[in-house]
Amino acid sequence: MTNTRRLGYSGLQIFLHWSIAACVLFQLIFGESMTELVDAHEEGEAVGANDQLMGSLHYWVGIAILVLVGLRIILRLSRGAPEPSGASGPQVLLAKLAHLAFYVLLVLAPVLGLAAYYLGDPWGDIHTLVKPAFIVLIALHVAGALFHQFWLRDGTLTRMTRAG
Repeated sequence: MTNTRRLGYSGLQIFLHWSIAACVLFQLIFGESMTELVDAHEEGEAVGANDQLMGSLHYWVGIAILVLVGLRIILRLSRGAPEPSGASGPQVLLAKLAHLAFYVLLVLAPVLGLAAYYLGDPWGDIHTLVKPAFIVLIALHVAGALFHQFWLRDGTLTRMTRAG
């Protein structure tokens, strides 16, 4: 990782962050359609056009997440990331652990989803466990961003909205 001190993220890093966030939000909201699609196939029932469409979108948005996260990891390794501002040692450690957890889940979820799609259970059951983990991590991430923005007032949130 680059040791150059940065004040903000690049425009591409910001674009990837929000694109991945939108894709994950889509998956969390509409992911159940894939479960309904798989269940219908397993029970020999007809699949509705809406479930077929949403299941296909779930598949392709998952692929998009995997590609975008790959690009984001390459960019982070080559460009680095700004140092946390206004944070104490434990907060910095928590932020680094949360980001690592995001990267692990962002790779693990699509890989498990693909394993479930092509190999079946138990991968599908394991894949569904990622959803609550994402929800908790997102809630902590948003809470941390809001804490920095409104309590510490250190500009952390601004770094992910404006290239620096």
